[in-house]
Amino acid sequence: MKQQRHTVIRELLAKGPIASQDELRRKLAGRGFHVTQATLSRDIHELRLSKGPDGYSLSNGGDHEEDSLPEIREVLQSFGLEVRQAANLLVVMTTTGGAQPIAAGMDYEDWPEVVGTIAGDDTVLIICPDVEQATQLKTRIEGYIG
Repeated sequence: MKQQRHTVIRELLAKGPIASQDELRRKLAGRGFHVTQATLSRDIHELRLSKGPDGYSLSNGGDHEEDSLPEIREVLQSFGLEVRQAANLLVVMTTTGGAQPIAAGMDYEDWPEVVGTIAGDDTVLIICPDVEQATQLKTRIEGYIG
């Protein structure tokens, strides 16, 4: 979903600058992508959009793959140890210092199963909307951890 949204944002900006985040949000909604302001801000940052007097535009530097954050799969493989479920909550046990990268990776993925995350030093609390979605996400995380 995120990659599709990024593609649509690039297409919209290829037609010309967009004056504000709200205008970009409305144009995305018109194309079927309903996003929050926080998600749109992350997209703008990740796509390295430029803001000038005419509004947002594609930067000349392009999208540098080597500068992007590692995929959540890589982060979970590197730092994740175990995941436990308690109703609609998941707790991911990590190596010492591994909770922050995992929580940040989860937040950037913008998965519908994740309402939010809280990270300590070696645990991440993931809040899901309901038990069913927590179970699905637990299975996915376990697959990534290995």
